[in-house]
Amino acid sequence: MNEGRIIQDKEIKSKIVSERPYQEWLDKTRLHLKDVPYTNETCPIETIDIKTRQRLFNYTFEDIQEVITPMAIVGKEALGSMGIDTPLAVLSDRPQLISNYFKQLFAQVTNPPLDGIRENIVTDISLNLGKDRNIFSITERQCRKLRIQNPVISNADLEKIRSIEIESFKAETIQILYSKAQGLNGLEDALDNIVKQVEKALDNKSNIIILSDRGVNQEFAPIPALLACSYVNHQLNRLRKRSYFDIIIESAEPREPHHFATLFGYGASAVNPYMVNEIIRMQVKEGFITGMDEQKAVDNFNKAIGKGILKVMNKIGISTLHSYRGSQIFEIVGFNSQFVEKYFPYTASRIEGIGLYEIEKEIDQRYKQAYPDNQIDKNLGLNVGGDYRWRRNGERHLFNPTTVSKLQQAVRLSDQASYNVYSNAINEQSESLMTIRGLFEFDNLDPIPLEEVEPWTEIVKRFKTGAMSYGSISREAHENLAIAMNRIGGKSNSVKVVKTESVFKKILMVIVEILLSNKLHLGRFGVTSHYLTNAKEIQIKMAQGAKPGEGGQLPGEKVLPWIASARNSTPFVGLISPPPHHDIYSIEDLAQLIFDLKNANREARINVKLVSEVGVGTIAAGVAKAKADVVLISGYDGGTGASPLTSLKHAGLPWELGLAEAQQTLVLNDLRSRIVVECDGQLKTGRDVAIAALLGAEEFGFATAPLVASRLYNDA
Repeated sequence: MNEGRIIQDKEIKSKIVSERPYQEWLDKTRLHLKDVPYTNETCPIETIDIKTRQRLFNYTFEDIQEVITPMAIVGKEALGSMGIDTPLAVLSDRPQLISNYFKQLFAQVTNPPLDGIRENIVTDISLNLGKDRNIFSITERQCRKLRIQNPVISNADLEKIRSIEIESFKAETIQILYSKAQGLNGLEDALDNIVKQVEKALDNKSNIIILSDRGVNQEFAPIPALLACSYVNHQLNRLRKRSYFDIIIESAEPREPHHFATLFGYGASAVNPYMVNEIIRMQVKEGFITGMDEQKAVDNFNKAIGKGILKVMNKIGISTLHSYRGSQIFEIVGFNSQFVEKYFPYTASRIEGIGLYEIEKEIDQRYKQAYPDNQIDKNLGLNVGGDYRWRRNGERHLFNPTTVSKLQQAVRLSDQASYNVYSNAINEQSESLMTIRGLFEFDNLDPIPLEEVEPWTEIVKRFKTGAMSYGSISREAHENLAIAMNRIGGKSNSVKVVKTESVFKKILMVIVEILLSNKLHLGRFGVTSHYLTNAKEIQIKMAQGAKPGEGGQLPGEKVLPWIASARNSTPFVGLISPPPHHDIYSIEDLAQLIFDLKNANREARINVKLVSEVGVGTIAAGVAKAKADVVLISGYDGGTGASPLTSLKHAGLPWELGLAEAQQTLVLNDLRSRIVVECDGQLKTGRDVAIAALLGAEEFGFATAPLVASRLYNDA
């Protein structure tokens, strides 16, 4: 306006970046961690043996063999599949790390997830440590920071920071331990005392605070690192001193990407997982990790965690760890509101649960395991774990040898007695603190005669089998599911299945999953116009239950020649999809895709799949306004496809929460009559279907249970 002309974007940016010598400032004043000289300081020596400490910090055999070791060997997180059927952390009867009560949020519709592989150029997990200065005073001093390329740091790097003697940097270590004898009061007092120690350190000009749980013993127990980090972060923010320092966590707790993500989400700037480093070195010495030295294995683990953190950030559409730090993009499931308000304020939490008292009791339970009364228990190994696979003495699973065998026996012999054993076992497990729906009780008042109830032949027409890739299961498996659903009048979600006339004749009612908007001929999934015209229902998958915010994966060994041909891809080359619809930024974009698909097949219903999370009701209302015919609310625990272990267990919410929110939001906005509501995610019995119906669902999806019934799945 002032110059009376249109100024081009390039000219504006050039003017801004040339106003000051930014690069010169960075080169002159920014300090890189790799340039900080090593000192002769060594890590503190622990006074108790590693096995006892592993029990104190709740390590299991599964943590070491299935989580830590694979990352140390190949430098990336291990994959799992078939969803998760273990209890929520708050319902488990085993001690839990408090990170397990946090569920990752993710982008769907209103903002897109990020493709961390193909859009890698805009991603960055490096962080800068040091005092933040007035952002309105643009001076050379703003660049005086300590840059860490990977915020998962080694023991040696932590010691460099701990003993740093360079202008503008000073580190102070504060122990996050409490007196075991004082119990709950000791834990609460210790947290308040930590805040006072941080304030004192700031008065002494420290600008890097290291919160360390080293030094545990029978007298002093570790405060959960996430609890201490969040409390320091928020209390110093209330005191208006948070910008004066950065937090480094030195802890034995974190061992998987989700644990690190929660620490960064609540204010940490770097994490040193010293116990994991110790375990990896033991694994190398004992021959469980071969072909590399100890340092290489530790570097691989740190690299894998960095990739895992990046994936968690990308789910919500955040490209840099600097933006993700302190963002608190989680929902809590199972903490009481007073506890959340004090220690994790501004975090979504819709149901009540435990507090500081129960957390201290769980720490005490771990101490009893670490210091048993008799010598025999002391000589036993770690707990087996059993979170990802059923184990005899491990975590409880809804699908276990008894329920699997009874279900298969029931369907093969048409044996109602076997099915009753199966359904009773599932329903009783649900009531034994496994799921949210297990906490429900049916009201038996005013029953009606069975003759007045909708017949089963009509009810099953509301059933669908889930979306499973051709390659993850075989053509025969797809046909088996499709034929079964057609016989009872249900629908088979054939997904990206074989494109042959014989299959089209058998699959009379199919659902096609479109994974990239406006790319219906995507070779990777074999979706063509011919395929679309044979669909009775077209599903737009905005997110997947097992891995919301991420794309699917098919390992190279599963891409056999005939599968590659159907997918128009190369045999034995692994397939990794971009996040579903990462080019949809709004309801308007989704409405355009719905319009295009209705033009591709005027007869088909358009189904939009969402995954349960806080706010999903608002998105469901937008889907209804966009003229979709069906909205599917999927639970986090479902999903038959391959998924990183972190996503499998920690991303998304139970369908009970998302379905109830969607139903209520649609009703409040007078939109419920416009759209059919569907639900899926570890539905196993008629009781599950009934509760989903009570919460608002009209149609129901099954995936894991049909595979078990077909003997296509075995949790071995």
